[in-house]
Amino acid sequence: MNSTPLDGKVALVTGGSRGIGAAVALRLAQDGADVAFTYQRDSERADQVVGQIKAAGRRPLAVRADSADAAAVAGAVDAVAAEFGRLDILVNNAGAFIVAPVEQLGAAELDQTVAVNIRAPFLAAQAAARHMTDGGRIVSIGSNLAERAVFPGFALYSMSKTALIGLTKGLGRELGPRGITVNLVNPGPTDTDANPADGPNADGIRALTALGRYAAPADIAAAVAFLAGPDGGYVTGATVNVDGGFTI
Repeated sequence: MNSTPLDGKVALVTGGSRGIGAAVALRLAQDGADVAFTYQRDSERADQVVGQIKAAGRRPLAVRADSADAAAVAGAVDAVAAEFGRLDILVNNAGAFIVAPVEQLGAAELDQTVAVNIRAPFLAAQAAARHMTDGGRIVSIGSNLAERAVFPGFALYSMSKTALIGLTKGLGRELGPRGITVNLVNPGPTDTDANPADGPNADGIRALTALGRYAAPADIAAAVAFLAGPDGGYVTGATVNVDGGFTI
């Protein structure tokens, strides 16, 4: 039996029951990792991802955790490390997507976005760093809107995703001496429930890309798999735009 790039590795994907997160979880499993993932509510979708990971021949674990809950975030990381006996890869994927004119946003929307999009990745990375050894990988999922906000109403969301650039650079510098890489993947328009490629605004969004099309979730997962695997071992502190040329 041929070996796969992530044989013997354990990965945790936050928000892994749907969309990009589910695609990342499946790709990492196909590459040989045992994969845990968090989900908030949809146990049916979580069960589907568990089945896909099993079908890839790897061990799955679904952990119910709200990324807005600081204790739940760190607790999920520790629980995965305890269950599998190690943690090699963390993918910060869970996100809050709140879009509205700035004058309509209140403290509740601000707090929710900061908690899920900024605090949770920080706390998950902090907890993961306690368990990771040489060769560990931390990959966060950002957004092309951190670099190019072409529509009104995205100030809060863009701000939160821009913060991940600083987190990635700071952690990359701090954890590099330990052999742990930290990187950021910024997807462009991706065909998910939140932004379907056949949605009412899809033609206008598609026209903003150089390639003239949406990504599939598997396109984003491929970039994550590269950064999580042995071929990505000399990349750290980097932002990788997987956006079809949206930001050029």
